[in-house]
Amino acid sequence: MSLLEEREGQVRLAGAVPVWRRSNASRLRGEGTEARRAWQSDYVRRIALGDVLAALVASGVGYLARFGAETGPLAADHPSLWIVPLLPVLWVAGMLVARSYEERFLWIGAEEFRRVLSAAVAMLAAVGAVSWAFQLQVARGFVVVALPLATGLTLLQRYGQRSWLHRRRAEGKFLQTAIIVGHRNGVVALHQQIDREAYHGYRVIGCCLPPAIAGAQPVAFDGLPVLGTLDEVVDVVRRYEVDTVAVLPSPELEGPALRRLGWDLEQTQAELLLAPAVTEIAGPRVRIRPVCGLPLLHVERPELRGVRRITKETFDRTAAAAGLLVLAPLLITLALAVGLTSRGGVFYRQERVGRDGQTFGMLKFRSMVSGADRMVQQLDAQSDGNGVLFKMRSDPRVTRVGKVLRRYSFDELPQLINVVRGDMSLVGPRPPLPAEVERYGFDMHRRFLVKPGITGLWQVSGRSDLSWDDSVRIDVRYVENWSLAFDFMILWKTLGAVFRGAGAY
Repeated sequence: MSLLEEREGQVRLAGAVPVWRRSNASRLRGEGTEARRAWQSDYVRRIALGDVLAALVASGVGYLARFGAETGPLAADHPSLWIVPLLPVLWVAGMLVARSYEERFLWIGAEEFRRVLSAAVAMLAAVGAVSWAFQLQVARGFVVVALPLATGLTLLQRYGQRSWLHRRRAEGKFLQTAIIVGHRNGVVALHQQIDREAYHGYRVIGCCLPPAIAGAQPVAFDGLPVLGTLDEVVDVVRRYEVDTVAVLPSPELEGPALRRLGWDLEQTQAELLLAPAVTEIAGPRVRIRPVCGLPLLHVERPELRGVRRITKETFDRTAAAAGLLVLAPLLITLALAVGLTSRGGVFYRQERVGRDGQTFGMLKFRSMVSGADRMVQQLDAQSDGNGVLFKMRSDPRVTRVGKVLRRYSFDELPQLINVVRGDMSLVGPRPPLPAEVERYGFDMHRRFLVKPGITGLWQVSGRSDLSWDDSVRIDVRYVENWSLAFDFMILWKTLGAVFRGAGAY
C-alpha cells in the first residue's frame, strides 16, 4: 500500500470525505477542473464587450464635442460619421495587441490596468504618427476628448468587473483548488497568506510533505490534510482534480527534481506556481535575468532615494496643502464640535517616531476625555490590542463626538499639517509611539527608512484588528515595495476602508 493510499484511509477514518471519491459524480455535474475554469472565458468576453461599449460611448461624446456645434444631431451623410464605429474596433484591436485580455494579467494586480494605459498611449502615438506620415486631416478635438474618455471608461468598467469577481469569491464562488508542496513551516505560512488574500481565488484542499515528515505527522495540521509525499504530487493532482500546485523552496525539489515535476504536471490540467525564497517583494522589483546561462531572479533596490522620493514629498505637501484649503469648513466644524462638547483642548499632540528614528509631535482632533493618557495603566488588563499596542473596542475614555471622529477617521485630518511641515507623508507605515519602538525587533526598524503616513497598508488591511505579526509584515512590505502607483492604490482603497469603518476603534 502506497503512502497516498494509506493517507486516504486515514482521512476516511477521521470522518472526512476525500475529494477524489467524489470526482466521478463531480464530472457528471460538470464540476471538474474545466468547469471550474469555464467562468474565465465568460469574464474575458464581458470585459471585451465592456471595452467596446466604453469606446463607443467615448466616440459618440467625442464626435458631439467636435462636430455637434457645427452640424447639430448626428447625420448619416456627415463626412466624419465613420469615425464613431471605427474607434471601438481600433480600441479593441489595441487592447489585443497590448495583451490585456490574457487571463494571467486579469483578476488581480495592477498589470491589467497598466496594459490598458499602455495601449491608450500607443494608440495616441500611432494616430499622431499616421496622420503626420500620410498628411491626414485628423480631428484633434475628437482625439483629445475620445481617447482619454475611452481610457477612463475602460479602466472603470474593468475595475467594476474585478470588484464583482472579488465579491463572488468572498462568497465561495469562482475558486480554484490548490495544494501546497513543501516543508511544514512553509506550508503553514503560505496557507495563512492565501487565507488573508482570499480574493485571489485559491482554495487550499491539502498539502504534500517530504516523506520522512509526511510519515511522522498526523493526518492533518493547520486545518489541511496531508495528501501525500513530494514524490506523489502528480498522483495527488490527478486523484483530487487539483487546479493549482504551489511549490515552496525545499532541498528535495531543486534542479532536476523540480524540472521533472513541471514536466509531469504538463500531462495534467494543473498550473504550477513556484514560491521564491525571498518573500514580501512585489513583482515590479523582481526580474528574471540570464546570468551564466541560468535564469536568475534579480531583485531591484527599493525606491527610497533620488528623484522618486523628491516627487513623493512634493506631491505629499502639495496635496496636503490643497486638502487643508478644501476641507477648511469641515475642519472648523469638527473643531467646534470637539471644543463645545467636552473639556480640554481641540487638538491632541502626541510624540511619535518618524523617519530615521526622529521624534515629532503628531496632531489629532481630541477624541478622548482630558487626561486619558494617565488612565492607560488602569485599563491595560482590558486591552483588545495585539500585545504591543493598547486598544479597546469600547474605550470609556472616548467622548461621544470622539466615537464619530474615530469611526470615520476624522480625528486624523489635522495630520495634514504634519504632512505640510514634512514630518509625515500621505501614505506610509503607521506612526509608532516611542514606547512601542523600544519593543521593536530588527525587521521593524526598516520602517524608519520612510516617513510615517496618515494612511497606509495598515489602514486598508484591518487597522486595529491586525495582529502584531501582521502589522510588522505589512509595514515592511510597504517599505520594500514603495512606489507612487502603490501610494495611489492605497489612497483609493483608504476611501472604502474609512466608509466601512472596519477596525476603527
